[in-house]
Formats: sequence, structure tokens, C-alpha cells
Amino acid sequence: MCYFCLMDYLKKVVNFYINSSIHVGFSVYAFMRLTELYFGLPYNEPLDFFVFYGTITGYNFVKYAGVAKLHHKSLTNNLKYIQVFSLVCFLLACYYLAHLKVKTLILTLPFGLLTLFYAVPFIGKLQKNLRNISYLKIIVVALVWAGVTVLLPIYDAGNQLDVKTFYMLFQRFLFVIVLILPFDIRDIKFDAISLQTIPRKIGIENTKKAGFFILMICLFLEFLIAEENVFRKVFFIVFLLFSTMLMRAKEEQSKYYSSFWVEAIPLLWWGMLLIF
Repeated sequence: MCYFCLMDYLKKVVNFYINSSIHVGFSVYAFMRLTELYFGLPYNEPLDFFVFYGTITGYNFVKYAGVAKLHHKSLTNNLKYIQVFSLVCFLLACYYLAHLKVKTLILTLPFGLLTLFYAVPFIGKLQKNLRNISYLKIIVVALVWAGVTVLLPIYDAGNQLDVKTFYMLFQRFLFVIVLILPFDIRDIKFDAISLQTIPRKIGIENTKKAGFFILMICLFLEFLIAEENVFRKVFFIVFLLFSTMLMRAKEEQSKYYSSFWVEAIPLLWWGMLLIF
């Protein structure tokens, strides 16, 4: 009996960890740390933790703002806990925000506005947000992730934005696009017909082929970015693992396939570099 109680408790913890966007926050945090490793930047606690807590706050706002507005009187306990947790993360993000340089704050503004317009309708009588515009959803998410995790740490450190920076920015943009594809494959039967995601437009198999081709471009860019062989070897392992996971993605996938295992790829990439 105790065993089943423990397993049930652990399941609730894991579900909260995923549903409250902590896992997404760690993925973005891992990308920040990867940029620091590639460019030899010092650990930047205020910026890294601002992005971590800001990611959790932003994602929970995007996911649950509409739900909370419509059902605020009958919210489930889990959603109430997520609301409280999001408020704490928002306050922590504000704390670290106060420690950032003014020039860095200015650069965060366009990415913050993109996140806001991603969730909030702003297109006149259509009541559309960026999330509801065909093909724009995946581009906006990839652009924000790439900009925040590549441009912000490099610019904050005072480094020049050279060719290597733009190679990594492009690679990160493409990598995040492929990260989203297993989610879009999973959600193809739930998304509105008007929301023309890539799998809905070109089919699941063609989506996988396109994703693999994009990963090949990322692999090529890695040889232009990485100056040390260990970076290339680790990325090749990531490439093989990610390609396999992309090819195994399907509509009827396990609950944690995309939301945990696929989302964990940046963490694995960062972890392997720390080990090697």
C-alpha cells in the first residue's frame, strides 16, 4: 500500500514539474549555459536566473491565462497551485531583473513583447494573437528562444556580435523549430483546422524528413561554431539521439515523450559538455 502511495505522490510531483513549466525553464536555462560554454563567458547568475524564472512565468501565462479567466471561480487545486507558483516565479524574475544592466533590459523588451502578443489577442476584430496565425507560432517561439539564449548572454558580457554569434543564433533557431515538431505531431488531432502547423500542412512523415534535414544543417553549423573537438563530438551524439526521437514521434505518443524526454535534450546536451 505504501509503495502505491509513494508512486502516486511521485507522479503528482512529476506532473506538477511539467505542468508548471519548470522543465521548460530548465531547458531554456540549459541553452543559456551552453552559450556561455561555447563563448567562454563567465557564469551570469542574475541573467541566467532571470531567464529561468521569466520562462516559467511566461509559459504559464500563455498556457493558463485564458483558462483562469474563464473558470476563475472553479479552478482546480492544481491550477491554483500553479498560479501561486507562477506568482512566486514572477517576483523572483523581477528580483533578478533589477540586477541586470540597462542595455540588457532594453534588448529583452522585443522578446517580452513577442511573448505577450503570443498569448494576448491584439489583431483588431479578429481577436487573434500570434499563436493563432498559421506558421507564425513556431517561428515566434524559436525566435524568442534563440534571441534570449544566444544574444542576451553575449551582449550582456560586452562581446561583439561576430559571425560565430550569428551562426549560433541561426543554429539555435533551427534547433528549437525541430524541438517543437514532436509536440505539433502529438497535438495534430487537437489543434484547430485553421491553425496550419507543419504536420497538419505537409503530413507527419514529411515533417519528420524536414526536421531531419534541419538537424543536418544544425550539424553543419556546429563545425563552423565549435572550436574544440569535444563540442562537435557531444553535438553529434545529441544529433543522433534527437534524430531518433524525432523519427519515433507519433500522434499516439506517451504522456511524457515530448513534454519531458524531448524537452530534456538541451539539458542532456549541457550535461554531457560539463562531464566531458
